[in-house]
Amino acid sequence: QVQLVESGGGLVQAGGSLRLSCAASGRTFDNYAMGWFRQAPGKEREFVAAISRSGGNTYYADSVKGRFTISRDNAKNTMYLQMNSLKAEDTAVYYCAGTFTYGSRSYFYTSSQYAYWGQGTQVTVSS
Repeated sequence: QVQLVESGGGLVQAGGSLRLSCAASGRTFDNYAMGWFRQAPGKEREFVAAISRSGGNTYYADSVKGRFTISRDNAKNTMYLQMNSLKAEDTAVYYCAGTFTYGSRSYFYTSSQYAYWGQGTQVTVSS
């Protein structure tokens, strides 16, 4: 299995930026499609962004499209989420997730499609 550890969360003012990282260990990182999800207090976990094994294919939730960028560095076994123009409604615990796939271009946007999860990192955006 693969272990995932998020970092980079914190407190930022509205309009600011943060970059989250997700470090993977345990298995060959480039065999895994990856994604970011978030969960705000009192709400269900929701999809944020996904990326294929090679990084060549990405997909975003409408709420973050144009503001967030997902990327990965397979040589460093790390995935990133660059978050710009942050809004108060982006406040949540952010989770990275991974799942093995044979499809080099595959990405997934439902939580049930992911087998591995990190512990989460808190992002708080003050208005």
